Amino acid sequence: MDTWMDTFVKRMRQTFGERVAFIGLQGSRARGEAGPESDIDVVVVLDTLNAGDICAYRAALQGLPEHEKICGFLSGRAELSAWEKGDLFQFVHDTVPFYGDLSAITPPLNREDARRAALAGACNIYHGCVHNLLFERDADVLYGLYKTAAFALRAKYFWQTGAYVSQTAALAGVLPEQEARLITDREDVKALVADGTAFEEFSKRLFDWAGATVRALGAANQNNT
Repeated sequence: MDTWMDTFVKRMRQTFGERVAFIGLQGSRARGEAGPESDIDVVVVLDTLNAGDICAYRAALQGLPEHEKICGFLSGRAELSAWEKGDLFQFVHDTVPFYGDLSAITPPLNREDARRAALAGACNIYHGCVHNLLFERDADVLYGLYKTAAFALRAKYFWQTGAYVSQTAALAGVLPEQEARLITDREDVKALVADGTAFEEFSKRLFDWAGATVRALGAANQNNT
């Protein structure tokens, strides 16, 4: 990935010149957990971003190795600096820099921002579990929710301890057993068939955790105020 990112940085600099403020890598490739078919989650921040820049960026991706796997985040500097801090928490901690300094663009983040990130993640998972159990009953959707839970768990653990654990396996090793199972059981969830008994059990486990987390993190905010 280092070689690929060097090529990517050169292409961005050729396309946008000194307008490039930051380039980074996120996701499983940044954590060293990617498989051959994993997405390449790149981050590009320009001085400003307009519709023409989006078209130029799309054109610049063509011809890059594995360009069909490229996804990620493209933004102007001012927008990212004003971004909702709960959303920024995971974004900042999950990004490996390859050009520029992200901390010079984003505001300082603290444990309250981690709480908000974890709460938002748990709320989305709670809603997703309810919707999937009621209507879609899709094992792939459930697997996606389990993957999302890892991000909420990282934020919650940071809120509790002040430590950010990037590696998924390492995170499972420091969490309480109930929460660690949301990570270690993920491959079993991936192999599920919808509407089976196991589908119901795994859905209930995630739903119960999400509900308890929403209540706990919401109460923590009320106690602080």
